[in-house]
Amino acid sequence: MSALSIEEKREALRLMQRIRIFEQHCLKYYNAGRLGGWLVLSIGQESVAVAVRMAMKPGDHSICGTRGIHHALASGLSMRKIMAELFGKATGANAGKAGNHGLYHPAGHFWGLYPICAAQTPIAAGLAFQMKYQNTGGVAFCMLGEGAVNQGVFHETLNLSQLFGLPVLFLIENNKYAMGTSERRSSAFRDCLARRAEAYDMEWQCIDEGYDLPTLHHHIAQAAEKVRSTQKPFLLEVRTYRYYGFTVSDANAKKYRTPEEIEWHKENRDPLKFLEAQLIAENAITVDEIEAMKEEATVEALDAVHFADDSASPTIEDITKHVYWELDHQTAAASHGVHLF
Repeated sequence: MSALSIEEKREALRLMQRIRIFEQHCLKYYNAGRLGGWLVLSIGQESVAVAVRMAMKPGDHSICGTRGIHHALASGLSMRKIMAELFGKATGANAGKAGNHGLYHPAGHFWGLYPICAAQTPIAAGLAFQMKYQNTGGVAFCMLGEGAVNQGVFHETLNLSQLFGLPVLFLIENNKYAMGTSERRSSAFRDCLARRAEAYDMEWQCIDEGYDLPTLHHHIAQAAEKVRSTQKPFLLEVRTYRYYGFTVSDANAKKYRTPEEIEWHKENRDPLKFLEAQLIAENAITVDEIEAMKEEATVEALDAVHFADDSASPTIEDITKHVYWELDHQTAAASHGVHLF
């Protein structure tokens, strides 16, 4: 697997900066009461989404759990579409009807966020089944948190994926705490969670350097190629960290872990700082260029806020749209049968 070029690493840093600054603006406007519902931030985990997207090929698809704004942005979904959805506006990615969990980008082969724990795993297997059936050579990238590995549907999916030989790369973004509970208090395991794949005769790997974009990309790309060539699933665990709570409304985020622990990760394992330092050491970027990247991302994020602010809200009539294809498109089937509305 060839190493990333200087330009690829610079672009990776640019995307990670966009994700972090965008989410910081989301937090600001959530605290100001402008965003409703859930807000699940991925600040501290930006490198995972960027490494996944860089490892994907044109025929691949991706899907994730509740923490996925970073994956949505990395897939190419615009800040405007995401912010408008968070503001509950009709111009949002899901017409303002779903908020944080309504981020889909079919053009970028990204099939959304799923708030029900591990609900995305069988859907990923379905994507993989279709690709195998059609012989596209594609891989389904399925991201999940460490809390999802205890769900029965996840184990059913591992079993069926191995039995059917489905090209799924299951990627655990292990940030150590699942909704306020540490992995050691919620999961029984030896060494790492990915080892559970052995029960299904499935290949697995555990990566500690979730903050190291080049190393992370290397291992994810390598695992994806193994899935692609063998047409069998693979379970990959990435050790990462989230700086904020499970959601923004997680009032105990600094009680079930210490403020000192959070600061240690920010200081020693921050993915943006790590890549910035690496590029500076390689004389591949300057501090001024890094600041320019941040300013560019800030301008884009503020533009997204203004766009969302100026957009119209969904109407009462919109509530019946996007429920049934037949009704939206007035097909022959729409004229008969029983519908919810």
